[in-house]
Amino acid sequence: MKIEVSAFYKFVNLPDTAALRQSLKEICTAYGIRGTILLAQEGINGTIAGETGALAETMAAIRSFKSFADLESKQSPSASMPFARLKIRLKKEIVTLGIPGIDPLRRVGKYVAPEDWNDLIADPDVLLIDTRNSFEFTAGTFKGAIDPKTRSFGEFPAYAREHLAGYKDRKIAMFCTGGIRCEKATSFLVDEGFSQVFHLQGGILKYLETIPAESSLWQGKCFVFDERGALGHGLTGGENDKSE
Repeated sequence: MKIEVSAFYKFVNLPDTAALRQSLKEICTAYGIRGTILLAQEGINGTIAGETGALAETMAAIRSFKSFADLESKQSPSASMPFARLKIRLKKEIVTLGIPGIDPLRRVGKYVAPEDWNDLIADPDVLLIDTRNSFEFTAGTFKGAIDPKTRSFGEFPAYAREHLAGYKDRKIAMFCTGGIRCEKATSFLVDEGFSQVFHLQGGILKYLETIPAESSLWQGKCFVFDERGALGHGLTGGENDKSE
């Protein structure tokens, strides 16, 4: 039995998260899906896993909801089921920044496709910032990236206000695992008056899926929050993957 993992998120207004939670629970349970889905009025954020066919059916069922019709996901293989159970939680934010009023639906930085990312970050005038936590940075990052040395995403605003205030007219490029933290981080910086803010569309996972290793500026592996540990190019080779 082949197991796949699907990572997805979308900022979208969800007025009745309690009813949606029940519907998603029924869908995932019916297909034997495990993992975590977070729901908030601002959207959905999830990483789930299951047998390949069952996962495809689950994602199709999720996309049958009008709010998720265009939901993008990043698929990757797993040697075994990387989650112990299914968790669907209601939250205030689908990724916690802790700053009231930050709304990626209202405005964010400029999206940069993986194919264009290398050219952007190769520019010496670009300030490249890893918006993930320090332990994620240690596992792997882009060449030349700055580690804000945060322990949680909620610490990023304080870091930005202390260390980036003098760079409001400079090009700032940011990245994270799947793109969700960067959407909020760029929304925050734009609100703070930064004029040239960019972020990697689809995050590191999309970059590793799209860009061949020989053309890559990525160094190390990408930490993921499941039993695979970390992934390399092609979204394979988790450090805890016993199939290799």
